[in-house]
Amino acid sequence: MGKLMRKIAMVGAGMSKFGAFPDKNSRDLFGEAFINCLQSIDKNFDVKDIEALYLGNYSSDLFEGQGHLAPMCAELAGLTPKPALRTENACASSGIALREGILAIASGMHDLVLVGGVEKMTDLPTAGVTDTLASAADRIFEFHAGVTFPGLYAMMGSAHMAKYGTKKEDFMLVGIKNHNNGALNPFAQMNKSVADIMKSKIAKAEKQGKPKPAWKDEMDFLHDLSANPYIAYPMRLFDCSLVTDGAACVVLCSEELAKKFTDTPIYIVGTGQGSETFAIHDRPSLTSLRSARSAAQMAYKMAGVEPKDIQIAEVHDCFTIAELIAMADLGFWKPEEVAQAVRDGETALDGSKPLNTSGGLKSKGHPVGATGVAQSVEIFKQMRGQAEGKRQVKFDVECALTHNVGGSGGSCVVHIYKK
Repeated sequence: MGKLMRKIAMVGAGMSKFGAFPDKNSRDLFGEAFINCLQSIDKNFDVKDIEALYLGNYSSDLFEGQGHLAPMCAELAGLTPKPALRTENACASSGIALREGILAIASGMHDLVLVGGVEKMTDLPTAGVTDTLASAADRIFEFHAGVTFPGLYAMMGSAHMAKYGTKKEDFMLVGIKNHNNGALNPFAQMNKSVADIMKSKIAKAEKQGKPKPAWKDEMDFLHDLSANPYIAYPMRLFDCSLVTDGAACVVLCSEELAKKFTDTPIYIVGTGQGSETFAIHDRPSLTSLRSARSAAQMAYKMAGVEPKDIQIAEVHDCFTIAELIAMADLGFWKPEEVAQAVRDGETALDGSKPLNTSGGLKSKGHPVGATGVAQSVEIFKQMRGQAEGKRQVKFDVECALTHNVGGSGGSCVVHIYKK
């Protein structure tokens, strides 16, 4: 894997509020993200200069009954008749769109592109969402056997516990950490800490005249099956990401154009993509994703960096076990060390390598087609010192990473960022 033929700069990044919005559709959400992105560009930007749109979207066809979304969003952004392309790689859809935008500029095909991601999931009932998401798993060997994504990641969690001695409490600590971060993110769907949620439930019980729950702290709360039931053992409710509506956008350009738009561009210096055996029963391991390891190695080599050089990362925590697996697949810790790193607070905002400062998929939300680009939005803010309030890390971020997984690992894309 060689170097990119041109340096790629990210000069703008923005997102819609993540959540459940019954009165909005994908176009509305994309429009909000696009406006927020434009507001982040420092100077001299004209939308007419955008040459193409690369849009990540998993399944507006099934979620909304609306296909052919890319030209629709291009029209909304005032880009018609310029090229507009939709990419679909399950939950990695917009991470792959970002990679395609990078390669378009690196090749010389374009100099300035818009990359977006969007998903409107909450119009369907839970059963419909489950069925739609399950189309990203193996319909023959998994879905028809009754295994959906909570079950697939539960198998990975059980395997991790058996192989490395990981405890259910380690999954809980990942969730607590990400909720603490999401509580500081005004764009997050669940912008409350687990402690805040616990206190609100106590207050509600008191108001209704019911017995006051006797939870002593967040861990006590998360151990209570009435508050945190099992979805698929060992994954409980607070181990699972949310059903979410949302969109995100970034503007990429060549190095030559970057300083026209900002004095503080963020450069994408490495990109890697990998794949994994589709059905998990045929994989050599349930505790690691070859797609992630391959994508990471490709991106590291292209960027000329090592795992130790990465200061912060947004990793794909669709379930809490996914963050633990990512920590090893990306080379941050050995597989047998990841649980202890979480226990020691190494991945917290004030830790040695903060992960998911945005709140991650767990707290920020997971509109599947928007997640990859939303990760880049957080990195853009953190590297420019513009994350909202106390969520901003306390050191100068020179090198960062995003890790975006599709399905149960069939796809993965990794990007590396530098100032």
